[in-house]
Amino acid sequence: MMNRARLLQAIRAPHISEKALKAADNHRQFVFKVDIKASKPLIKAAVEYLFNVKVKSVNVLNVKGKRKQFGRRPFKRSNWKKAYVGLQAGYDINFRGGDQ
Repeated sequence: MMNRARLLQAIRAPHISEKALKAADNHRQFVFKVDIKASKPLIKAAVEYLFNVKVKSVNVLNVKGKRKQFGRRPFKRSNWKKAYVGLQAGYDINFRGGDQ
């Protein structure tokens, strides 16, 4: 097993969007914002440890930060990484909490 502290730092937050909700409904995939240095095996281990599920697949995507402008000052948002995590049959992740 990997270092517990590293597992807790790998997953930043769930990423909620229309596309993420569609992936969850149709393909049993959940989308997470992850650490920029996290690898697929680390993400898999972190999700299995945090949510007590079995992971079937992990696909990662590097998202480039948008270029924006504040007044006349241009700046760039940070790059970030997201992971599409597919679960094995019979497993689910409930972000709402409770019994829903």
